[in-house]
Amino acid sequence: MRGATRARWAAGTVVLAMAMTACGGGDDPSAEGRMGGHITVRLSEPQHGLVGQNTGESEGAEVLHALFTGLVAYDNRTSEPKLAVAESIESTDSRTWTIKLKDGYTFHNGEKVDAQSFVRAWNWGANQENNAEAMGFFSKIEGSDELAPGKGKSPTAKELKGLKIVDSKTFVVTLKAPFSQFKNMLGYNAFYPLPKAFEADPQKFGEAPIGNGPFQMDGKWEHNKQIKIKKYAKYPSDGRAKLDGVTFKIYDNLDTAYADLQAGKLQIVDKLPVTALPTVSQEFGERYIYKPEASIGYLGLPLEANPEAFGKPEIRKAISMAIDRDVIAKSIFNGTRKPADDFISPIVPGYRKGALGEAGIFNPVKAKELFQRAGGIPGNRMELGYDADSDNKEWIEAVAAQLKANLGIEVTPKPFPKIGDMLNALKAQKFEGAFRTGWAMDYPAAEDYLRPVFSREAIANGSNFGHYKSEEFEAALAAADRSTDPADSTKLYQKADDIVIRDLPYIPVFTYMSAAAYTKAVTHVEVDAQGRMDLANVQIT
Repeated sequence: MRGATRARWAAGTVVLAMAMTACGGGDDPSAEGRMGGHITVRLSEPQHGLVGQNTGESEGAEVLHALFTGLVAYDNRTSEPKLAVAESIESTDSRTWTIKLKDGYTFHNGEKVDAQSFVRAWNWGANQENNAEAMGFFSKIEGSDELAPGKGKSPTAKELKGLKIVDSKTFVVTLKAPFSQFKNMLGYNAFYPLPKAFEADPQKFGEAPIGNGPFQMDGKWEHNKQIKIKKYAKYPSDGRAKLDGVTFKIYDNLDTAYADLQAGKLQIVDKLPVTALPTVSQEFGERYIYKPEASIGYLGLPLEANPEAFGKPEIRKAISMAIDRDVIAKSIFNGTRKPADDFISPIVPGYRKGALGEAGIFNPVKAKELFQRAGGIPGNRMELGYDADSDNKEWIEAVAAQLKANLGIEVTPKPFPKIGDMLNALKAQKFEGAFRTGWAMDYPAAEDYLRPVFSREAIANGSNFGHYKSEEFEAALAAADRSTDPADSTKLYQKADDIVIRDLPYIPVFTYMSAAAYTKAVTHVEVDAQGRMDLANVQIT
């Protein structure tokens, strides 16, 4: 959701907080397990075909994580980037990067993963004619302006001139300007490789993708029913899947999925319903995973679609001050979420405690005064949109009640059947109410909480659903990008964060904890900071 990315849309109730961690078999080196077997896990219906360059939401990314391996992978516990397909990624100036590949990786059709595999994928993702959600990720590479010149214009090139193949195992990436975070971001699914077969029919490919990861597709995606994958036996031995296969069973209701987990029909549920939170730790014990996840839940505002209601920063600040984040965290989520106080996640360098300042502090009296002084909103009423196929109804209804009580306006929750329905309505600017949205980290950097969600480029291909535009913010981002010193870069990204805090295009409500549970049938279960299951290491007990 970056420009913006992977955007990653935080799709459901992934419950988190910064305090305690209860982990299961993955933390116990003595836990017994055996090779082989099949398991079934929970999933919601992905929004698009399963192509890394066009997946900006967490459900599709979950499947792609099993099917593909990128240049870089992120440690499940620390989120530190580590080399995967890449043998080395080097630069002396943060602008020109030389990438060398390891031997041994092949696509599931037997084709070798080579330099062309990555160049092919990135060129496709960067071309605006393909309308890929992750197009903005390639905007830093030389030649991206020619491939994505903007609305009403046609590309004047077919390839990124900043990508040069040296040999089958080496390619060089030249950026428009230094960007110290480039290596860090290469684990995101926008940078996954693609085989030659992709070019024949990208749409058909997305129904049964040919990846290079530890699992391969086992038949085609059965929409709204299931996605089946099986072990890829030719994957490098040190990362080869322990299971024979996994079925992603698609649910539109988290309570139903949790009931199936309790009945043993599912082995892992990576997103838990609010109704499970009071008792899940007692019921599942060490098989309840509870740890920090780098996601933030927002109340989004349609600045361009409805400027009469939400165009004034004072109105947005009043709405923020009228929300009691503590009550939502404690009463709705049983203390398993934490009130948000910055646009940057608390587990990412650059976060500042209390950065939202007055806007993040519940003050209903001052909120109403500010709201009325700014003229209120037309008709004294508003809608709050949310995706009914996730578990967001309770907190959205709580916010609606708080705004009604504290600002004196009529607030109506508006459910959309599926997350894709809401995203499509927002992108087309066909919904003029406030809306539930969220952001799950693409890669561990402060920049990833800013550009993918609030930049101008994120309007077309990312998570800037409110169409926020600020030249001051763009300039601050550009200055931070150019820095080659990590510490200095973080400080500059904080300046960009300050601009968003001032303008409040979205209202941060809470940060997440990763909450998952699994049955006694499996062990070695882990979930990373992006909320993705590490299925390759799961074993049958």
